[in-house]
Amino acid sequence: MSTGIETPGVPEAAIPELVIISGMSGAGRSTAAKCLEDLGWFVVDNLPPALIPTMVELGARSQGNVARIAVVVDVRGRRFFDNLRDSLADLETKNVTRRIVFLESSDDALVRRFESVRRPHPLQGDGRITDGIAAERELLRELRGDADLVIDTSSLNVHELRAKMDAQFAGEEEPELRATVMSFGFKYGLPVDADLVVDMRFLPNPHWVPELRPYTGLNEEVSAYVFNQPGAKEFLDRYTELLQMIAAGYRREGKRYVTIAVGCTGGKHRSVATSEKLAARLASQGVETVVVHRDMGRE
Repeated sequence: MSTGIETPGVPEAAIPELVIISGMSGAGRSTAAKCLEDLGWFVVDNLPPALIPTMVELGARSQGNVARIAVVVDVRGRRFFDNLRDSLADLETKNVTRRIVFLESSDDALVRRFESVRRPHPLQGDGRITDGIAAERELLRELRGDADLVIDTSSLNVHELRAKMDAQFAGEEEPELRATVMSFGFKYGLPVDADLVVDMRFLPNPHWVPELRPYTGLNEEVSAYVFNQPGAKEFLDRYTELLQMIAAGYRREGKRYVTIAVGCTGGKHRSVATSEKLAARLASQGVETVVVHRDMGRE
């Protein structure tokens, strides 16, 4: 089988795995790159996009010594960034499998981070930090849409971001599909990195049951209360069946990561209980699953 990369002197070039890390300035690209470096990836920071195919070819020539390459691409490259689309097309014609990880964050979180380090945004020029953020979002709009994995770091610390990267890339063998099931509270806003959103507010809220109010959906009594409600078990069964169909489609399209956000009012009871049940169902079907309770404990 042809690899698509021309490597004279190498009969069957081993094409490296390629991950492109991009996203908003201040959203954690360096942390994500460092995590992959610690996992044994060969990481190149701020590589001009036009050189990505060359980097892959050099890896192919290494006789397997460079099996996994991660490239950080961002707006620091200025005019070079415009070449990214051409480079991605070039990789596709050479049958190189690439994945894009996009680091996202809210405007408020980004402003706080830039102010805390007292550094200007790379695109703000003579304007404000928010001007630079807006300009960067516009430049990255298409790339974000092409991303295989979007991670919202607005409420994540460094250790939590590393845990997310580890969950996605630490395994020796790549699973067919990886899922993050995230509980959240609608009153705190929708997770911006969600691929699918589930609204559990159609079930009675355990918050109004005095003996259950102090606990979370991790508590057996709270979980039993939620799933003893009319329609709860049926919903879980039907939604699990729907996810099987969606997962099959994702696999056909080469999408390896999915984030399923499960919401209720405060992200404490119904969404937490449902996330745990849903994650268990997915795991039993062979989907590697990580559970994140975004807003639990915020009240």
